[in-house]
Amino acid sequence: MILKNLNKSFLINISFIFLIFLLDRISKIYVINLDKKLLGSEIFSSKYLNISLIWNEGIAFGLLSFDQENLYNSLTILIILIILIIFLMTLKSSGLKKIALIMILGGALGNVIDRILYKAVPDFIDFHVGNFHWFIFNVSDIFITLGVIGMVILELIDNSKKNAA
Repeated sequence: MILKNLNKSFLINISFIFLIFLLDRISKIYVINLDKKLLGSEIFSSKYLNISLIWNEGIAFGLLSFDQENLYNSLTILIILIILIIFLMTLKSSGLKKIALIMILGGALGNVIDRILYKAVPDFIDFHVGNFHWFIFNVSDIFITLGVIGMVILELIDNSKKNAA
């Protein structure tokens, strides 16, 4: 079964997952190094965008942050299991659904590696208008969000086709 999946399409899909992962790693390493060099001050600041490193110990947007290591580790194991399920879904899907799952998978891998290496995920992109700041996020979060939005849109289209039939 493994050899059956090792075709040209599979290798292209793995390459896109790796590319997303690589973009995320490079951006995070760059920002972490700049943060060390500038001793934690804001790296970049403008009217609508700040680049400032924070360490997110929870999941999306800092939710479910735990002080207890066993809960943190349990959450990390759960995330790894979800990544494995998404990988299997990617193998069985096609078209736009596969692209959306590849974006989610590439982003999720970037964040889970940080959870394992740093016990937190470095977030640094801060969009704001005046004093209203959106959640601070990273490159992995961008791909995860785009993939989830794509999956929701595809599901809505699929449901409307089923209801029309």
